[in-house]
Amino acid sequence: MSHLFTPITLRDLTVENRIVVSPMCQYSCQDGSANDWHLVNLGHLALSGPGLVFFEATHVSPEGRITDRDLGLYSDENEAGMERVVRFLRQWTRSKVGVQLAHAGRKGSTLPPWEGGGPAAAARAYPTVAPSALAYDDGWQIPHALDEAGLEKVRSDFVAATRRAQRLDVDVIELHFAHGYLAHQFLSPLSNHRTDVYGTSLEGRLRFPLELFDAVRAAWPQSKPLGVRISATDWVDGGWDIGASISFVAALGERGCDFVDVSSGGLSPKQRIETGPGYQVPFSARIKRETAMPTIAIGAITDAEHAERIVAQGDADLVALARGFLRFPRWTWDAADALGGNGFVPNQYLRGRRTTRVGDAAKRVG
Repeated sequence: MSHLFTPITLRDLTVENRIVVSPMCQYSCQDGSANDWHLVNLGHLALSGPGLVFFEATHVSPEGRITDRDLGLYSDENEAGMERVVRFLRQWTRSKVGVQLAHAGRKGSTLPPWEGGGPAAAARAYPTVAPSALAYDDGWQIPHALDEAGLEKVRSDFVAATRRAQRLDVDVIELHFAHGYLAHQFLSPLSNHRTDVYGTSLEGRLRFPLELFDAVRAAWPQSKPLGVRISATDWVDGGWDIGASISFVAALGERGCDFVDVSSGGLSPKQRIETGPGYQVPFSARIKRETAMPTIAIGAITDAEHAERIVAQGDADLVALARGFLRFPRWTWDAADALGGNGFVPNQYLRGRRTTRVGDAAKRVG
């Protein structure tokens, strides 16, 4: 039996295989609301049968967005747009549904990649916040350093978005504490120069991200899993590193975290990343080994046999793909063929695979 196609249970949720569609920004919203693009994009990726699909980074406030075209969950209109996509996923697929709640911090107020990326011009710019008044790079907006009122607003925004996610009845929340966005900015000594209780030491830099986690965990049903995406390292000397990540994950585990999605980088333009197939998997493996926290591995994983080895060897509990699914939306079908696994195939697509149908389960015939 393929390890990649075995179920996994997190709290009361059972996910039927270990394949995850990673959150992928689409930069296609109006005022933060999902539309036809999101319905088609996430819907057709889920039709190949991954165990869990995530909405793209879903921002908890307008000023928390990366760009003015990003997805949000801060208004009734946002909630209605997302509800339409969730309804499709429930009716036509078997994938569990996750939302990644996010706040961009000082990396907000930028342009979509195909509009050049980088800081937005004045007509489309909006104020940004961060732990310290330090710009991401030369030419970027200097963010406002969060005071106590600002910190409380961020906490409240995450809780409000969590309650909207519960009304939508999504299955999983992942908090985006990676890639140089707000929570990561608090974690890294490169971006957090505070001299109050939210800085000065590792314990201080962990404080606000842990407060965010606690606030969401208290608002999210105990029966439902809550996880965190982290950057295991900044890839910059003197920055956030794997040792600090292990301390952070251990603290999250004490607070009821159910999984950690292990990525890296994004905090500084000075990063020097050593890439290659599965280049982040060793971080996942070490975190899992030293903390016993279930992990999701991600990063240049495109081959089914590679994904199978990651799970079989205990380097991660789930494997997330992003670009792999964009290029091959039926990646899960090919993985099932290669590994001998059973996966979901919609009745409407049966003629697209060498399968027969028994009840609701697709089985290979050759």
